[in-house]
Amino acid sequence: MTRKPTPIHEAAPSRGRFVNSGNGPTLQPIDIGHPEYAALVDPDTAFWSLVRREKLADHLADGDLLKAYRKKKKQFAEEMQMLRFGLQPSAVYFNPTARCNFNCSYCYIPEKMRKSGPQMSTKQLLGALKKLKSHFGKTMGGGRLPQVVFHGSEPLLNREAVFAGIERYADDFRFGVQTNATLLDEEAVQFLISHNVSIGISLDGHVAQVANVNRRSWAGEGAFEQVVATMKRLRGYDNFNVICTVTKKNMRHLTKIVEFFHKHHVPACLLNVVRCTMPPSREVKPSDHTAAKHFIAALERTAELYEETGRKLIVGNFANILIAILAPTARRLMCDISPCGGGRCFFAVAADGDMFPCSEFLGLPEFKGGNLFEDKIKDVLKSEPFNRITGRKVEDIEPCARCAIRHFCGAPCPAEAEEMNGSLDATGAFCEFYEEQVRFAFRLIADGQAEAYLWEGWDNDTKTVFDSAAL
Repeated sequence: MTRKPTPIHEAAPSRGRFVNSGNGPTLQPIDIGHPEYAALVDPDTAFWSLVRREKLADHLADGDLLKAYRKKKKQFAEEMQMLRFGLQPSAVYFNPTARCNFNCSYCYIPEKMRKSGPQMSTKQLLGALKKLKSHFGKTMGGGRLPQVVFHGSEPLLNREAVFAGIERYADDFRFGVQTNATLLDEEAVQFLISHNVSIGISLDGHVAQVANVNRRSWAGEGAFEQVVATMKRLRGYDNFNVICTVTKKNMRHLTKIVEFFHKHHVPACLLNVVRCTMPPSREVKPSDHTAAKHFIAALERTAELYEETGRKLIVGNFANILIAILAPTARRLMCDISPCGGGRCFFAVAADGDMFPCSEFLGLPEFKGGNLFEDKIKDVLKSEPFNRITGRKVEDIEPCARCAIRHFCGAPCPAEAEEMNGSLDATGAFCEFYEEQVRFAFRLIADGQAEAYLWEGWDNDTKTVFDSAAL
């Protein structure tokens, strides 16, 4: 069946300034691996259109598409400028303790910190939330609440303080907890659900032999059965997700893993390829090509399961790539754009109050921007360590500066690039992996299949501002 290129959806225009000093646009063709369509992309604005292969030369030769796009280019550029440089932090990854009861092989937090690092008292945690409330009260408007995600190490090792914070400030923040689930007993689950807390748990496999390879306690024991028991407790709770870290140890099982998650009625998951910030994580790094092959096969399986059952399992990190294409300013995650979200959409607070652009930097002291208890938050956000991250642009990175999909990828992750490849202005670990995701996303759009991979109502706050199908 022949399909026209899908209309492009954009979020409502946002305010900002952009100086257009070029003559553009220069649309770059991309072979997306589709038998009928190729993509044309303007790398500067993330504008794209799907065109029939036999018409590609006509569109590149100043046809109707280019003429129509020139009329909208300034608007697209302003929206991209605002998305990349006009946002303010609205979320905090909050580590109430540096300690963990697990010793996962790929953890980005150094082992010494996880064994004997500091832990906030209840008084300190409540004081920290009070200061955060004051800061966001001055910077956020429109009735929106800032988000605080209690993160790890393992936040529930400091359960009393965390729960006291959630109870005290329930009306002031949207709370989340990211946990290995070993301490999520029935009482804890009921408390979190009653306060509508977002709950993220970690599981890397569909059977213990896979799940426990990289995720083990200090005694070398896995927690597969405990995590599955928690999944059963959380069944039916929409504000729940599972993170699976993709490594060379489990990538061949990704299709079975999504089947397992779907069977347990997990509404959303993240299949996050391992971050290679710390040396041990590089030992389990998969190859780009092989990881992409298994990742895409797992995505296709989620669509099949949806067709079979009418129930979606959203793979959040891929859904974000799709939305980045369909509606760049509506994306939910900020790892796949530059500057990334670190320091400009969110920041991290360590257990001693030290502040970092992102949790991925917690083990890198040179990226400490200040201390929550000692400094003004607004000053920390302007500190040199934060500026290094918020000023990292894909245009300064080779070969990314010449890449057509640079605003669908963003050359993640700056911590990974710095530690693995020696510079913030270097690529991350998985260039080809992200490229294959984008190709797959375009194929889905060309075939009218993207909705199966997206949250229901994802486009409720968007409007169509350019319809290439009408040309």
